[in-house]
Amino acid sequence: MRLKFDEQLDLLNKELITMGAFCENAIAMSAKALTEGNPALAKAVPDLSVQIDHKEREIETMCLKLLLQQQPVAKDLRVVSSALKMVTDMARIGDQSADIAEIITLANIHATDDTQVIHDMSVAVIKMVTDSIDAFVKKDMQMAKAVIDYDDVVDSFFDKVKKMLIELFSKPEADGEYAIDLLMIAKYFERIGDHAVNIAKWVLFSITGNKEG
Repeated sequence: MRLKFDEQLDLLNKELITMGAFCENAIAMSAKALTEGNPALAKAVPDLSVQIDHKEREIETMCLKLLLQQQPVAKDLRVVSSALKMVTDMARIGDQSADIAEIITLANIHATDDTQVIHDMSVAVIKMVTDSIDAFVKKDMQMAKAVIDYDDVVDSFFDKVKKMLIELFSKPEADGEYAIDLLMIAKYFERIGDHAVNIAKWVLFSITGNKEG
């Protein structure tokens, strides 16, 4: 029985890695569409979001079967329940990537210094998402804590974007709607970072029973 349970946990980890890869691709595609000013590329992101939602339901079903059939206790119960919580945050990451793509599709986004900073922010966010899921699979508390700390880097990028957009607003020829679109995109990336922090905290809970580690 224990061997079967361990095999099912291994399969759960693989499914989470797959879902995480979908999330990373959605973020990266949105960021590339932003820096290239490419609405056609942005239009492909919602399809990835749908795949993420499907994977969320598959993993939820897998977790519920584990809970009902194996009736895990203590640490094993924390692992399965944490996975259930994590996929909710991962699904929100997919939704917010699609929100970014929608803004790019509807707005006249073109490559500027502002979009490059937001792209750099997206790279930091992808690192957080990747490392948070790796931390769960590897049961690595230090990696999870590093994700939580790395959120400061994303927040710093967001502050930089806000300062650049305030400066943009101050110019007589400023395009206010364009600046607001960029601010919304940066805000969505910041929220994705927050979801990665949530995932990292569930990793800590799965290991220690405490979300603060």
